[in-house]
Amino acid sequence: MITQLEWLKEIDGHLWLVEDERENMKLSYRVKEVIHAEQSPFQHVMIVDTYDFGPTLVLDGVVQTTSRDGHIYNEMITHIPLLTHPHPKRVLIIGGGDCGAAREVCKYPQVEQIDMVEIDELVVKVSKQYLTDVSGNLSDPRVNFIYEDGTSFIKNRQETYDVVIVDSSDPIGPAEQLFSYEFYRDVHRALQTDGVMVCQSQSPIFHMNILKQTYERIGQLFPVVHVYQAVVPTYPGGLWSFTLGSKTYRPEQLDAKWDKQAKYVNQGILQGCFQLPESVRQALEK
Repeated sequence: MITQLEWLKEIDGHLWLVEDERENMKLSYRVKEVIHAEQSPFQHVMIVDTYDFGPTLVLDGVVQTTSRDGHIYNEMITHIPLLTHPHPKRVLIIGGGDCGAAREVCKYPQVEQIDMVEIDELVVKVSKQYLTDVSGNLSDPRVNFIYEDGTSFIKNRQETYDVVIVDSSDPIGPAEQLFSYEFYRDVHRALQTDGVMVCQSQSPIFHMNILKQTYERIGQLFPVVHVYQAVVPTYPGGLWSFTLGSKTYRPEQLDAKWDKQAKYVNQGILQGCFQLPESVRQALEK
């Protein structure tokens, strides 16, 4: 039954995960074994052990994170906003079912509460069990797992959080609403008067329309808006973007001393990640 899934193909006697990224591009990963495959009420959830990237989370045939490079995305989507805000105590993560973002937030002792709103409980379950290089089998008591739709959860909250991290998958299926202006407006309302938010905003190479739309929508709500970047090898194009909105604090003035354990982020990354390629900078200014 597993090999009948459209994104798993046997080629020359080997099993390959073939991800349809776009009409003219497919990404293929040679698979050692399928560790877990199950249909949830929302999507097909799979953990496969790949030769180059180790255990990998795949939702509806699309790679979400891997043991090899998942730390890059999770460090970048968390540490930048958490260092932009000088005293974050209450943090909301929308999405992030692999638990990697929550694991990074837990590195901040001043954070008192972490609400993690994930629509699909199965993603959390399999990530904690089979994807421990990313999830760390997260068990910090400050993390409050809430299994419901993120857009519904945040709709009526007023000035509740210091930092909101939107760790969504691609803007298709359940995650599509997490890229809407209405959702960003609700995020703005849920933040304290000096709150900070961040979301992943796709590839500047292949999804510039989504990045520009995200930048403009957040810019309509927040007086401070910035795009920053990281290189994540398993994401299409390698170069990946994040968009930060802040009610008060400016990340370019970030002078916090870096004192966390990390594999990707260091003081130089904190200072350099806002330096965008010229083509991206020009596209955002049009």
